[in-house]
Formats: sequence, C-alpha cells, structure tokens
Amino acid sequence: MRTDDLVTMLATGAGAVQPNQAARRYATALGCGALGAALLMATLLGPRPDLAAAFLQPMFWVKLAFVASFATASLFAALRLSRPGQRLAWVPGVLSAPVLAIWLLAAIVLARAEPAQRAALFFGDTWNSCPFLITTLSAPAFFAVVWAMQGLAPTRLRLAGAAAGLLSGAVGTLLYSLHCPEMDAPFIGFWYLLGMLIPTTLGALLGPRLLRW
Repeated sequence: MRTDDLVTMLATGAGAVQPNQAARRYATALGCGALGAALLMATLLGPRPDLAAAFLQPMFWVKLAFVASFATASLFAALRLSRPGQRLAWVPGVLSAPVLAIWLLAAIVLARAEPAQRAALFFGDTWNSCPFLITTLSAPAFFAVVWAMQGLAPTRLRLAGAAAGLLSGAVGTLLYSLHCPEMDAPFIGFWYLLGMLIPTTLGALLGPRLLRW
C-alpha cells in the first residue's frame, strides 16, 4: 500500500477537531481537580481559623504568588507536552524564577534573624506533615490532569507525567495554603517546594504507564 493510500484510509471518517480542545480539557480538569482538593481540605483539615486576618498580611500573598506562579508555568508545560513536537521554550526559566525569588527572600530573612531563631523559621510547626498533606490534596488534580492529557497526544510520557504532577502539586498547595499557618519564607521555600516535588516525581514515574496511547 502506498503512503498516500494509507493516510487517506486513516483519515476516512475523521471528524473535525474542536477548536481549543486542549484548553477546554484542561479547564475541565483543573476545575474538577481544584474542587476535589477543596473538598479534601475542608473535610480533612479545614481553613485556618484566622484566615480573614491572614489576608491582611503581605507574606500570605507572597506564598500564594509563589505557588500560583508554579501553577501557571506548569500549566503551560502540560499543555505543550500534551502535543507532539511542542518545545518547552521559556517554561523552565519561568519555573526557576519563583524558586530563586523565594530562596533569596529566605536567605535575607535567615541572615537578619538571631541564630537561635533560624531553626524555627525553617521548620515552623508543621514541617513533618506539610509535604504529605500537599501530596494528598494534589491527588484529585493529578488524576484530572492525567485524564486531560490522555485525550490529547503526549509523546514524552515521563516528562508529561512530571508536568502533570507539578501542576497538580501546585493546585493542592494553593488549597493547602488556606489551611497552613506557616508564613515564613524559609519554610515556604523548602517545605512547600518539597510538597510540590513529591507529586512531580510520582508523575514522572507513572507517566509512561498512565499516558501511553
């Protein structure tokens, strides 16, 4: 069979592709994932009791901006990796920018603090539960994002799985921020980042199996 005949046969009966199909799938996935994370947070943890007062503190918005930047950059990464032949281009640089910014802020905070206070600034009161709670809240978004990817055509499955994990980790962390009382940059720059990297690693490991088509 000639190549032209094979292409014609494969294309026979193919319907028109809906415009913005990838964006539509991801909008649905993120909506469902965020709703699932919110329900888990409300059921298992609950919002911090002083949430209204926290809204008035600059560091609350700093940590939200830190996580939101990861969510935005990882969404672009996931969208690109859901299509064959797409390059990540500027996405790695955008992902590294918030890390460098929060680490710089953390270094300034630690340098200005008394030596006896530095451990408390780094560990806070919830270091031993924070990354695992973030991972738990990320689960609904992870399965939703994987569903979105499965309906498209990812080819770099391990990298695509990592992007799905990072995106879901960012979604879970955003919802966890409404519960978490920690406000110090050293804590956020390490433990929040670790919480997002756990589902990223799991996504990289599971990607070749879950995203195969």
